[in-house]
Amino acid sequence: SSTNSNFFSFETSFDCRTGGMVSPGLGLARGQANPCQAVRIRSMIYRSDNRMLDQLRPVKIIPDFITTAEGSVLIEVGNTRVICTASLEETVPPFLRNSGKGWITSEYSMLPRATLTRMPRDVTKGRPTGRTHEIQRLIGRALRAVIDLSRLGERTVWIDCDVIQADGGTRTASITGAFVALSLALEKLVDAGTLTSVPLRDFVAAVSVGMVDGELMLDLCYEEDSRADVDMNFVMTAGHKIVEIQATAEHRVFDEKQLADMVALARAGVDSLISKQQGVLSQLTLRQ
Repeated sequence: SSTNSNFFSFETSFDCRTGGMVSPGLGLARGQANPCQAVRIRSMIYRSDNRMLDQLRPVKIIPDFITTAEGSVLIEVGNTRVICTASLEETVPPFLRNSGKGWITSEYSMLPRATLTRMPRDVTKGRPTGRTHEIQRLIGRALRAVIDLSRLGERTVWIDCDVIQADGGTRTASITGAFVALSLALEKLVDAGTLTSVPLRDFVAAVSVGMVDGELMLDLCYEEDSRADVDMNFVMTAGHKIVEIQATAEHRVFDEKQLADMVALARAGVDSLISKQQGVLSQLTLRQ
């Protein structure tokens, strides 16, 4: 058997001659096959939070969490909690004026005590950190990938994602929640008669995948993410189209087979997340 801090696994065979379990190579002479067509058992016991390797953390999406915003949700992914709002503005950036097209942009921030120790607010530093800038641009790209900006008209949707508690995966939770907030805001434009249909092409969600202690894991919490050998974030649509992949070999490189396995793991995770979104947006009809 082998053990580590996250899980342990074991492989044994049943020997019908003795009625007992034997480890590989024990109880049989070298090169001797078990005459009973031994059953091989492999059991992955648990991760740090008792999940299976391919299991998402519990996900909850609460719509209309901020009543003053056109669209809003509180998304909870395990202990990570993010408030996402969508605000409509009847203007566009200068580069889109008179184009007939709209725009979606995003801002991202974390409360000072969203983490184990207090972090200073970006405003005290005079500008967003590089991490903040990277994440808010990622959120904007992810949402623009699934919306028909020409159907949106010359207006801007501001997406604000504020992390109130962080336990890994804040950017992926932000994208998943922001899509629902955006959809709710666009529904209001349809209800008001401003748009004839919701100009979304597809659903989009995001999830992390990593390699920890040589094992592939879906949806890393902070404890896993902080010691991952490989850390990846996947943004995908309901139609299994890839919007973006962020991949870093933190401590060890990976091959094409492992990459394919991680893509498959992420696809299954995104499918589950989109099912959660669809449960909230059950009345939403996407533009065909």
